[in-house]
Amino acid sequence: MENKMKALTFSEFGGSDVLKYIDIKVPTLEDNEVLVEMKAIGLNYADIYRRKGNYHLKGNPPFIAGYEGAGIIQKSNSDNYKVGQRVAFTDVPFANAELVAVPESHIIPIDENINFELASSVLLQGLTAHYLATDSHKIEENEIVLVHAASGGVGQILTQICKNKGATVIGLTRSESKLEVIREQKADYALLLNEGWKKEVLEISQKVKNQKGVDVVYDSVGITLEDSFEVTKECGHIVFYGMSGGDPKPVDPRMLMDTSKTLTGDDLWSYLNSEEQRQKRAKELFDWIKEGKINIKPPVKFKLSEGKQAHNFLESGKSSSKVLLIP
Repeated sequence: MENKMKALTFSEFGGSDVLKYIDIKVPTLEDNEVLVEMKAIGLNYADIYRRKGNYHLKGNPPFIAGYEGAGIIQKSNSDNYKVGQRVAFTDVPFANAELVAVPESHIIPIDENINFELASSVLLQGLTAHYLATDSHKIEENEIVLVHAASGGVGQILTQICKNKGATVIGLTRSESKLEVIREQKADYALLLNEGWKKEVLEISQKVKNQKGVDVVYDSVGITLEDSFEVTKECGHIVFYGMSGGDPKPVDPRMLMDTSKTLTGDDLWSYLNSEEQRQKRAKELFDWIKEGKINIKPPVKFKLSEGKQAHNFLESGKSSSKVLLIP
C-alpha cells in the first residue's frame, strides 16, 4: 500500500491481547531527520509497561511502543547521513514499525562488524551498564561489587565490565535457574535472593577483603534498597537505578551521615544527553564487544507480526537473552 507500513500497535491499555499488527501511515520526515528501514527492534520491559498504561508514552492511538533498534537509512533530510547507511538508536519513539523517523542527533552509526541484531540487543542495556560502571561509581581494581538482578540484560553486561576492571563480583537473582547465567558472566559468586543472602554477602566481604560489607551495590530492584545499605561497608556506595520489585522506602539522611554511606540515583537519559555522548559511549561499548571483553548471549527473535507472543515470552521471565522483533 502506498505510503503505508506495518506496525505493532495498541489503542487501549491491557494484556498482550490489545496488540494489533496493522497498516498505518509512513512517518513524515522533518528537517534533520532520516527514515530508517528497521532490520531489528529491541523489546524491553518498558514497552510492556507502556502497553499496560503505567509508563510514559508518546502520540495518540493507535499507539506504537518501542524505543530501540537498528536498520538502514531509506530516506534522508540530513546533511550528515546518507541513504544506505547502517544506523542504530536507543531513545527514539515508535520503533515497533517497519519504518521509523530518527532525528540525526539520536543516530548511532554502526559498521559492518556490528550486525543489526547485536546493535538492537545491546544498546539500551549495554549503555546503562556502561554509565553505571564508569560514571555512577567508577569501578576500581579489587573492589567488591554486589549486582542485584545479575541475570538480567543490564546485570550480565555490568558483571562483565566490573570483572574486566578487576573487581570481585557477587551476583544476585531470585531464580535458582538463573544462577548458572550469572556464573557464565564470570561473576565470582552467584547467590539466591533468599532469607540468608545478606549474611552470605557479609561473609564473602570478610573473606575476600576482611571488611564488613561490599564497596558498592548496584540496586535495580527498589524494594531491596534498605537491605543494600545493610550489606555495604562504612563509606560504601549504593547506586539505585531501577524499581523492578517496587518502590523503596524513604532513606533516612541521618543513617547516611552516621555510616558515611553514599546513595546515588541514576537514569540513562541523564548521560545520553547529546549526540557526542551517545556516539562516544556506544563506540566504547562496541569496542569492548569486538575485543571479546563483553559477550552477549544470542537473542530470542520473533517476527514483528508476532508481537503478542514476544510480549508474553518477555513477561514470563524465562529468557536470559534479549528479545528482538524482526520486521
